[in-house]
Amino acid sequence: MMILAIVLGYFCLLFAISRWTGRHADNDTFYRGNRQSPWYMVAFGMIGASISGVTFVSVPGMVTRIDMTYLQTCMGFILGYVIVAFVLLPLYYRLNLTTIYSFLGQRIGRRAYRTGASFFLLSKMTGAAVRFYVVCWILQQCIMMQMPDGMRQIGEGWLFTFTALVMVALIWLYTRKGGIRTLVWTDSLQTACLFGALILMLIMVTKQLEMGVGDAVSAIAESEMSRIFVFDDWMSKQNFWKQFFSGVFIVIVMTGLDQDMMQKNLTCSSLRDAQKDMTTYGVAFLPANLLFLSLGALLVMLAHQRGIAIPEMGDQLLPTFAASGLLGPAVVVLFILGILAASFSSADSALTAMTTSFCVDICGKPNDENLRKRSHLIIAVIFVVFVLLFRLVNSTSVIDAIYVLCGYTYGPLLGLFAFGLLTHRQTNDRWVPYVCLASPLFCWGLDAIVGYYTGYRFGYELLMLNGLFTFVGLLALRPTSK
Repeated sequence: MMILAIVLGYFCLLFAISRWTGRHADNDTFYRGNRQSPWYMVAFGMIGASISGVTFVSVPGMVTRIDMTYLQTCMGFILGYVIVAFVLLPLYYRLNLTTIYSFLGQRIGRRAYRTGASFFLLSKMTGAAVRFYVVCWILQQCIMMQMPDGMRQIGEGWLFTFTALVMVALIWLYTRKGGIRTLVWTDSLQTACLFGALILMLIMVTKQLEMGVGDAVSAIAESEMSRIFVFDDWMSKQNFWKQFFSGVFIVIVMTGLDQDMMQKNLTCSSLRDAQKDMTTYGVAFLPANLLFLSLGALLVMLAHQRGIAIPEMGDQLLPTFAASGLLGPAVVVLFILGILAASFSSADSALTAMTTSFCVDICGKPNDENLRKRSHLIIAVIFVVFVLLFRLVNSTSVIDAIYVLCGYTYGPLLGLFAFGLLTHRQTNDRWVPYVCLASPLFCWGLDAIVGYYTGYRFGYELLMLNGLFTFVGLLALRPTSK
């Protein structure tokens, strides 16, 4: 009952904002917020929107495997956001784009345009559904722990389906009118809830350790888990330069070339405001992730102090402590609130962005309001289907493979935009889809061969190789004769 009350209470706040922002809404409101969003609200909301429920759970557990070396990637994020703000945003604003893939149509051709949008829809649907599946599974486990023993076995199957249906229905309900204008404001609320929950959990764990703030900072700094930089091992995936430049390209591709992440930035009234928004929340990622990693380090210390076994999977570290009741019922509430805030803010923007891209890029009907409403509902239904399919698969290895697939699908987007921005050449638009399909397949084969003969496995750098192969393939195509 407590979890249900939290979900309903949280939704009531979101729906109140939706009612306020959805008044007199039209397609331009849904797609671009009428270009009237305050930049500081966009910046604050984007911090929460960029942190999914999986991130909320996973990052604290990273300290058990790779210490705090993830911060090297976050440092690369900052440079990546600067590049997006001062290279890509001026282009998008100059062309007055509703979706960023329209640029590919103007620069390369219609098939490149549709290919870019299709890769986005594929990667966003699978990636967002997997993240949402993980959150629904965690909520299901929390609910089942409060059920009598006899009901747990019976309720496991239907409870997950019910959780997924209700949460997606709630997201659809509060985004269906105002769209992106609603999300600018609801994301700000969700960011406040997310970090409020995080900070309060840090305080509670520190008290359990009988430490003050200064003592906790010193304990983390002196811990073996405080390692940030890796310069001495070039074979390691945690090598600084690999992590740093991967962070740069992750932001360029998964923010600058992703309609979901760029749509809110394009609601600012001017380019200058959009640039202030992006650089502000870009810098904020470093301290934000430091807080998540610090929480993980403190939880590991508490586990050692209390003689509690550290979960084998780092992702289980925070959920294990939250569900155990060791930190008190308040932490259960805060954990669920943080999960809801992170999952809602990532899933709602994904559904809105996919609706925008489908109506504008695939159907070519940006002014058809009935199409937009139907598409938004249909995409929400498909999203639920994907989540339930992952529930049926119920295999971590398959889910990991889907995440890898999403990483592969962003490579062609990087190559397409790089070709359009860095060259003045024309290419054969007819063959663009085939190049974009061949490049990820080639990268997969290369990774398998190199891994087999050398033992080296590509990490984030595979994204850059994927983009490079797409870029070279487009260069090799002979332009269509006129």
